[in-house]
Amino acid sequence: MKDTSGAQVLGRTSLKRLGMVMVPTLAVAGVLGVMMANGAIAMSLAISGQTAQMTVGELSGTGFAQYGGVDQESNGTPVAVAVSSFTSATISNGLCQSVTTDLSKLTGGLLGNYTLTLKASGATASSLVIDLQTLNATEADFSGMNIGTDAGASGGAPGLFAQTATSADLKNVQQVSNATTAGSFDLQNMSLSIAPGTTGCIQ
Repeated sequence: MKDTSGAQVLGRTSLKRLGMVMVPTLAVAGVLGVMMANGAIAMSLAISGQTAQMTVGELSGTGFAQYGGVDQESNGTPVAVAVSSFTSATISNGLCQSVTTDLSKLTGGLLGNYTLTLKASGATASSLVIDLQTLNATEADFSGMNIGTDAGASGGAPGLFAQTATSADLKNVQQVSNATTAGSFDLQNMSLSIAPGTTGCIQ
């Protein structure tokens, strides 16, 4: 199943040559990333200001790049992010994405915190770009690594420090992100649920 539309977390204010993806934008106010079908089109998107949690059993991709960047909330507030992008990526051994939203202001206090959770057995993505706050993995293997390249050659701002690799393989990934975009994102065995509370994918 293809998830190419989604919620309100969107890309960064700088040009994005690689549209980013990760578990696509699931939805809702602030889910991790909005799935864009833009691929190599420059984007200027306003993020929600919320963050999403994601866990992945294994993430393997080609055309990897990583550099610093700045997202912008709809009210104009800048947010520093670490950008990770892949030309193509495969997720296996389970995927979980969650975002918690306070619904009290929308319901006059009748509802509080609710967490939206998306799960899938695996996924494939193209032009995947993730704007991160944190990322942890028990193992990270890179091939064809170049450290200190110009971010402008990888979709970031020219003159900024970047690192690239022809391929990357990360295991037992836990990440917190502000936004995700992608040219395409295909999920296998997807399920979606919303429940009261703040329990997300990262325990």
